[in-house]
Amino acid sequence: MKDRRRILGQKGEEMAEAFLEQKGYRIVERNARTKRGEIDIIAMDGTSLVFVEVRTRSSHTFGTAAESITWRKRQKLRELAMEYLQTTTGYVPSFRFDVIAIECSNQGALKEQLQIQHIEQAF
Repeated sequence: MKDRRRILGQKGEEMAEAFLEQKGYRIVERNARTKRGEIDIIAMDGTSLVFVEVRTRSSHTFGTAAESITWRKRQKLRELAMEYLQTTTGYVPSFRFDVIAIECSNQGALKEQLQIQHIEQAF
């Protein structure tokens, strides 16, 4: 079960990266590790540095992908972003937090259906 979730998460991050590149974002780093955790995607949108949280769900049993980002997770991402900014050099005129929520379902032999929602300035 854990492997299935990990694979789904990796697939979601790959889809999110391709989606952002298609929108003109430049990917700076994926799975950026800090001492306290990991940031899914860091990208540039013009002159803004964007910290992207990717959530992928295959069912709505526990809510939608976007709904799964709790206050605690938002706070953790803020802390990780501050740590990342303190350890990297270079001028960053602005930064923001985006969410990419991916809902996918595999209906047996039918082709997988995807729905990607990009929430800019999510928090």
